[in-house]
Amino acid sequence: MTQAEIKLCSLLLQEHFGEIVEKIGTYLIRTGTQPLRMIVSDTGLLLDQVKKALCVLIQHNLVTYQVQNRGFVEYAAQCKRVLRILRYPRYIYTAKTLYNDTGELIVEELLLNGKMTMSAVVRKVADRLTETMEDGKTMDYADVSNTFVRLADTHFVQRCPAVPETVETPNAPPPPAPTLVINEKDMYVVPRLNLVGKGKRRRSCDEEENGEHKAKKQKQDGESPEPPPDDGIYWQVNIDRFHQHFRDQGIVSAVANRMDQTSSEIVRTMLRMSEVTTSSSAPYTQPLSSNEIFRSLPAGYNIGKQVLDQYLTLLADDPLEFVGKSGDSGGGMYTVNLHKALASLATATLESIVEERFGSRCARIFRLLLRKRHLEQKQVEDFAMIPAKEAKDMLYKMLSENFVSLQEIPKTPDHAPSRTFYLYTVNVLSSARMLLHRCYKSVANLMERRQYETKENKRLLEKSQRVEAILASMQATGAEDAQLQEIEEMITAPERQQLETLKRNVNKIDASENQVDETIFVLESFIESTVKRP
Repeated sequence: MTQAEIKLCSLLLQEHFGEIVEKIGTYLIRTGTQPLRMIVSDTGLLLDQVKKALCVLIQHNLVTYQVQNRGFVEYAAQCKRVLRILRYPRYIYTAKTLYNDTGELIVEELLLNGKMTMSAVVRKVADRLTETMEDGKTMDYADVSNTFVRLADTHFVQRCPAVPETVETPNAPPPPAPTLVINEKDMYVVPRLNLVGKGKRRRSCDEEENGEHKAKKQKQDGESPEPPPDDGIYWQVNIDRFHQHFRDQGIVSAVANRMDQTSSEIVRTMLRMSEVTTSSSAPYTQPLSSNEIFRSLPAGYNIGKQVLDQYLTLLADDPLEFVGKSGDSGGGMYTVNLHKALASLATATLESIVEERFGSRCARIFRLLLRKRHLEQKQVEDFAMIPAKEAKDMLYKMLSENFVSLQEIPKTPDHAPSRTFYLYTVNVLSSARMLLHRCYKSVANLMERRQYETKENKRLLEKSQRVEAILASMQATGAEDAQLQEIEEMITAPERQQLETLKRNVNKIDASENQVDETIFVLESFIESTVKRP
């Protein structure tokens, strides 16, 4: 765990959960697995505060617990899971793209709350959608429920592990912590709920008062609401499935850039056919026959079977080897080589960064080393057709920044420089790790800059919010235009310009964070794929 990762985790926890949760989360990330007693004594917080903070972290899958042999419970932070908070906007936007506003709000609610029952999600989303609709229109629970089922069918949401039902023995003491289990077959099975109803709008003040009186009366009468039919069945966002979708999108985009739109559509079809059957960490997709691919192509895509076979042969013969042929049955069996695709995406990212940082000539040398693997300095000069002095400067510059490494091959055991070959090479894995570390640093810097910008303009932001609140209340009561204009003029022209500049800067920082996260995703996927490879 590098210092850059720890700092980024700390900033993310503080921004989303506050100081107390951040203090405990950062402590667990730095120290590793710890029991409750040690967390309380080392952080200096109250026992009740620590317990509540741990509950929040467990609810959001940021901390796990385990019962030790001696009977006490130890807590461990999931650093990689904390870093995923950075990608929440991308998960929500993907759900919106695939399943419209309803899917977006379902994923957003699950990410905001960590874990929720299906009935609670459906009601909350229906209410939120009804709020945005015109007067007289409401969102039906059934429509939201159908979108939830589609998300579960495509594995974007999954069930959380639950406490197994066991026969309680009266004399046996309860375990220090429950053991949660989940049957893989039930992970995406949606409970049959007969949710009838429509989304509700927020009530006015008078209605709320009447509602409070009714609620008090019900409480006095001793009426208790029945538990929902899916009580105890909690759902969470399946982050691995979203990552699989991002990876597939990256591969399709790469094929479209290298070849053409038809080739990318064929690869998209292959990935879509195997998205549920292939695990997110598999090096290849399941083999698919040419006939299956032909039948699964989108309806509006008019290409014949012969043309499809030609395209598949072309993809299989391509040097990048995104698609491989694994057999001849069924018109030919084809797979998508996910590991090689990720390696190509990571290499392209490295090349792009070298070009942006050092210029096109350095990028030429870098690509040459990637292709030839090992070259002496003289060979680099000759192959790249760059003068000796410039080539030497460029190689040393990339060597000092760890983009290129130097390998010594001695002719004699004494390692005498005159009798040693010095070969330049690119270790893609170590370069990717180095770049990933820099990306974490960059995101942490961006977050700190955004916090600084907001803090510097805190007074102006508060004033702007107060004016907006006054305007909203006056518009609701039907105020005249002259009165509204008078309120608007409370913010002067220079202040308005300062607010515009702040808004523009914050939007730029947010966009930069998302762009850096895209690079982080490509590098992380490549490193995981390479490390897991046998």
